[in-house]
Amino acid sequence: MIALRYNKSMLNKVGSFEFASYEINSDKKTISFKYRFILSEKEVIFEEKIILPNAISDKVPQKLLHKILESLHLILGISYWKMYCPEKIIFPYLMSKEQLRFWNTVYLKGLGEFFYKNNINYKKFDRLFLSNELICLEPVNLNDSKRINGKILIGIGGGKDSIVAGEKLKKEKKNVIGFILVNKGEEIKIKKDVLKILDIPYLIVGREMDEKLLKGDLNLPRVYNGHVPITAIYSFISLLLAYVEGFSSIVIPNGKSADSGNVEYLGEMINHQWSKSKEFEDLFQSYIKLYTTPGVEFGSVMRQMSDTEIFKEFIQYPKYFPYFSSCNKNFRILQKQKVKWCGQCAKCAYTFLMLAALIPKAEVITIFNSNLLEDSKLIPIYQDLLGQGKMKPFDCVGTEDEVRQALSLVIKKGEYKIDFKL
Repeated sequence: MIALRYNKSMLNKVGSFEFASYEINSDKKTISFKYRFILSEKEVIFEEKIILPNAISDKVPQKLLHKILESLHLILGISYWKMYCPEKIIFPYLMSKEQLRFWNTVYLKGLGEFFYKNNINYKKFDRLFLSNELICLEPVNLNDSKRINGKILIGIGGGKDSIVAGEKLKKEKKNVIGFILVNKGEEIKIKKDVLKILDIPYLIVGREMDEKLLKGDLNLPRVYNGHVPITAIYSFISLLLAYVEGFSSIVIPNGKSADSGNVEYLGEMINHQWSKSKEFEDLFQSYIKLYTTPGVEFGSVMRQMSDTEIFKEFIQYPKYFPYFSSCNKNFRILQKQKVKWCGQCAKCAYTFLMLAALIPKAEVITIFNSNLLEDSKLIPIYQDLLGQGKMKPFDCVGTEDEVRQALSLVIKKGEYKIDFKL
């Protein structure tokens, strides 16, 4: 979202990062989350806002609401902490040792790609959240009975995964409502088009990140930039929405291919999709049951499906072909593209190949308005996808085995001239 702006000489001037406070505004829809850096002995405040579609009812139990908001404060802070990655953090919440381990894991594994690309030794942050001097509490008994109203919240991203999950729930006659998270300045036409075809009601939550983070501030030291575990952020926001709107469960459209990592770094496997993995899902399920909202269920309806299986399910709904997109350039906050598929990234190349293995060439070309399998500039990307290059691309793509199987099918079909081999 912003260009890489970092000067190592500034690191020693960063004193600490504090999760300062949060506040439910007077409209009872907007929640403000504040963060504080001490930079060169100067205090710098960042503020992010989450805007709910409806005012929070006075009937919503306050204890559990604030447990969720505390957690949301911590996960949203990941985008700000990573600006300078100070080893000292300050937070005002009493937490059990297990909670502290959860947050340490989410920050370290969720930022794995960020650490790798910025050549940061994340081992020094091994006890980032365990260094807090506050007294740790053991898990508390939260009074939140399981909801049985059957209302299901599902996140809609505009890609094949949420489409397949949504159609699956509709077939099962579930009471499903869509959820869209909209960053200020983000174009959401693709998501709305998909929801129109899916034909389910939906709720929109607004997100306003601090302008100093998005556009930079010449008065601040240069910062690190890179990937954050966006699905973890979405998960906590959806939890807040589900709780205040009275949903019984949250469905996420994640498959088992998300468990596949990208590259080993400092002895650990870095996974671009870690917050879509089963490991995160299990951690999150356990966390919310113990510390926030035991009455709200959370999980994926496609966890046992490979990406290949999800694609095979998706092509049963050709009505979405002209409208869906998985190209991440559509969902940037500051830079917008005029086409649904950029035709240059790993996600576009991968999606083209997977569809080429399953549907006629003419249909694939119509979707992308280009023949990506015969674009010589994409050969290095396809080699990376096949496991023949440096590493699996940092994108939400399937496993190398799935890519090889898809390419084998494409070659057997004989519709394309392929300049790279298995």
